[in-house]
Amino acid sequence: MQSTKIKISGLETENNVFLAPLAGYTNAVFRKMCFDLGAGLTFTEMVSAKGLVYGSEKTKELLQIPEGYGGIKACQIFGCDPDIMEAAAKGEDLAPFDLIDINMGCPMPKIYNNGEGSALLNDLPLASKIISAVKRSGKAVSVKFRIGLTDDKIISAEFAKMCEDAGADMITVHGRVRDRIYAGAVNYEAIAQAKKAVKIPVIANGGIFSSSDVAKLIERTGADGAMIARGAMFRPWIFARVTGREYDAKPLVLKQLEDTRDAYGERFACVFMRKMIAFYLKSKPNAASLRVRLMQAPTTEAVKEILNEIDF
Repeated sequence: MQSTKIKISGLETENNVFLAPLAGYTNAVFRKMCFDLGAGLTFTEMVSAKGLVYGSEKTKELLQIPEGYGGIKACQIFGCDPDIMEAAAKGEDLAPFDLIDINMGCPMPKIYNNGEGSALLNDLPLASKIISAVKRSGKAVSVKFRIGLTDDKIISAEFAKMCEDAGADMITVHGRVRDRIYAGAVNYEAIAQAKKAVKIPVIANGGIFSSSDVAKLIERTGADGAMIARGAMFRPWIFARVTGREYDAKPLVLKQLEDTRDAYGERFACVFMRKMIAFYLKSKPNAASLRVRLMQAPTTEAVKEILNEIDF
């Protein structure tokens, strides 16, 4: 696949294969790891605009920027109140970021039932007001959304055009409806319809677990780039494979373990890296027994001992 740079307002990405915002996963260390492996753009976990405006320290912790990160600094925020979204976008907590992505696709009940995330697919006028409000921050703005709420009501083209008209500089389209969460086939045609409806860059998202999946998604949709989500949780080195970079998985994971401990402390690093390495074990010999031992590891040193046994 021929990679290209993407222009987002006055910004330019390294290439057109991005790491998706992943709640509970895309912390500062993981983002830098993926960027160094070749991800053209990475995003923070989704961050509550209300939490930022009301000074939640736990929310602010999600905005940590990795030391030595050389790419565009991008965060994702969510909310349903235009005034609060604007205040967050203009606030000092987001001052270090170049690009703000607005989450209009999260399907989880906790978010949806609060009128946020994919619930905004129900209310295009409100979604438009939110985009315009965030755009008043003066930063580049992107929007990530799903193709609709149900299979019988696909609104990808209409929603894409609304985003562009409201001032969005880029959109990412997840090719599944809200009802399907992360299950089922990706609707390539619905993403293609969004691409045809706008002139701003369109990034396709959904169902990427290999280099060939990236090429297929872009080819079938006509999108300008692709965004990898769960595929990066299982194999972050997918970015190296797509971009043709050399990598050695075990040293990468050992460094991730050490860097996570340095950045977030022993307890967080132990729990987080047990979870991540469990993903990395997918399809590996003796994966089940290794996962059992891994989940019982009490310290990062114990995690490291198990990691050293794994043949990547």
